[in-house]
Amino acid sequence: MAGSDTHEREQGSDFLPRFDGNGLVTAVACDADSREVLMVAYMNAEALQRTRDTGLATFWSRSRGALWLKGETSGHFLRVQEIRVDCDQDALVLLVRPEGPACHTGAVSCFYRRLDGEGLHRIAD
Repeated sequence: MAGSDTHEREQGSDFLPRFDGNGLVTAVACDADSREVLMVAYMNAEALQRTRDTGLATFWSRSRGALWLKGETSGHFLRVQEIRVDCDQDALVLLVRPEGPACHTGAVSCFYRRLDGEGLHRIAD
C-alpha cells in the first residue's frame, strides 16, 4: 500500500502535503514577476490553511513557536498569487507580490549576500 500512497503523492492530483517530524513544510517565497527568491520559511498545517484562505503568506515561526503573518507588524505583506508543490509534496514555492521588502533587514530579499571565498559580500538589491 505504501507504493500506491507514494504514487498518488507524486503523480496524482490530490494535495497531500508531507509535513516533517515537527509538522512543517518548507516554503520558498519568490517574486511572482521576477521569480527572485525572497525568503525561505516554514508552514505548519494551520499556516498553510490561513495562507490559502486569506491569500496572505502566513508562516510558522520556529523561534517564537507561533503563527506569523508576514507583514503583520511591518506592513510588508506577501500576497500569494500561486502555490506550487514539489514532487513529493514536502516543499512549496509561493509566487507572491511583495508589498515592500521581504527581509526584516529592509533588503528586498533575504538573500542579499553571496559567499565569496570565506567571506560574505553584499549584492545589489
